[in-house]
Order: sequence, then C-alpha cells, then structure tokens
Amino acid sequence: MRRICIINQKGGVGKTTTAINLAAGLSRKDRKVLLVDLDPQGNVDTSLKVKAEGDLSDAVMGNQVIQQCISNIATNFFVITSKESLSEAESFMAEHENRKEYLKKLFESVNDYDFMVVDCPPAMGLLSQNALSLCGEAFIPVSTDYLGLEGLKNMISFIQRSNTHNGTSVKISRVIPTMYDARNRICKDTLAEIQTEFSQICSYPIRINSKLKEAPKYGKSIFSYAASSRGSKDYSQLVEEVLAMK
Repeated sequence: MRRICIINQKGGVGKTTTAINLAAGLSRKDRKVLLVDLDPQGNVDTSLKVKAEGDLSDAVMGNQVIQQCISNIATNFFVITSKESLSEAESFMAEHENRKEYLKKLFESVNDYDFMVVDCPPAMGLLSQNALSLCGEAFIPVSTDYLGLEGLKNMISFIQRSNTHNGTSVKISRVIPTMYDARNRICKDTLAEIQTEFSQICSYPIRINSKLKEAPKYGKSIFSYAASSRGSKDYSQLVEEVLAMK
C-alpha cells in the first residue's frame, strides 16, 4: 500500500482539494483508496458530506477501533473524517512515549488498500509529525505565487529535518503547483521557477477553476460535480502521473 501525505505548513494552497480529488480519481481507476483527514477543521467531512459513525479522534482516544471509523462513500473510496475534537486527541497523543509514531501504530491493521491519502493540517505540530511517520511519500501542493514558493522551500526543509532527527524516511515524490492562472505573470514566473528547481518531481499545474470551489458545496469530488471542467482534467492528469510513478 502506498501511503501519501498531502502536506504544507502554509494554508490556502489546496491541500484538501488535492487530497479529495486525488483519492477520488485513484478510486475511479479501480484502486481501493482510503482518505484520512488529519486536520481538526474537518474539511474533508464538510466537502464530502460524510455520514460517519466515528471519526479519527474516537480512534485515537480509544473510544472506537479504527475500522469502525472508516466510511465507504463510493466504489473503492473510503474515508476517515475528523472534527475539532482531534485537537484534544492530539494532546492525548502528546502524553504517550511514542507520540510521534502514535498513528503509525494505530493504523497497523489498516492495510487492505492500494492507496492511503492523508490530508494534513496547515501546521507542523504533532499531527503532521505523525503523518510523516505513517507515510512513505509526501506530496506538497504549492500556490503559484512568491509566498507559495517560499513556503515550499520551508516545507522541504522541515521534511528533511524530520527524516534526520526523527528517523523517518519520507520521500518528497511530488510538488503540485496549484491555483495557476496563465494570465497572471507572477503565476507564470513562479511555475517556471518550480519546474526548473524541481523538474523531476513537479506535476502538471492545477489551474484556477471555479468548479473546484463549488464542488464541496454539493459534497462531491470534481469528477462527480463537473467532469468536463479544467479542474477535472488537471486532477485526472495528476492521477495518471501518480499511477505511472515507479
């Protein structure tokens, strides 16, 4: 099973949008996918209108076994949601000796999937550290502007430090330019710089698209909401890139 965390300490770069549509897109390619929300804001639940019997905080606190918190929302598409109580669960995790690997232990029995996609919070706290221990790969969405590029460099440094000091071995396997507007010079310049500096791992850009913003209102992925939109085409391209990776 490939475990991929969608991570960036900078907010507003399209992490949740990327996590949802990557997971949904992979499930449509006959891959069994589990999407895990590690953000206490609970945007995955809000975006997909999941009717879950339990969430990640219930599993962390020991109120439910992890399998009881998995919801099947479409063919091959499974989700573990989160809510504000995950912040309390994070404090609970902090009290344990293996706090940075708490989720890795929790998910040991969850292995009947082709992909696990983990949506991380916009902070480099204990939850994100656990995501890096749990996952073998990191995908970093980065907005195509100057601050986005700076945030990308900081994020890469954080992952490298984690690998050195925490014994993780996370591979940064994809940088995903988001919110790209070809009419905007700063977007074009930033994309060119990302493509030059990270040529081996830079994905096709995700263009700015109103349908991507509308889809969560209806509880749908971009593929279900607007299959012919630019957003659908761009995330389809990302899915193909991921499937082609060795």
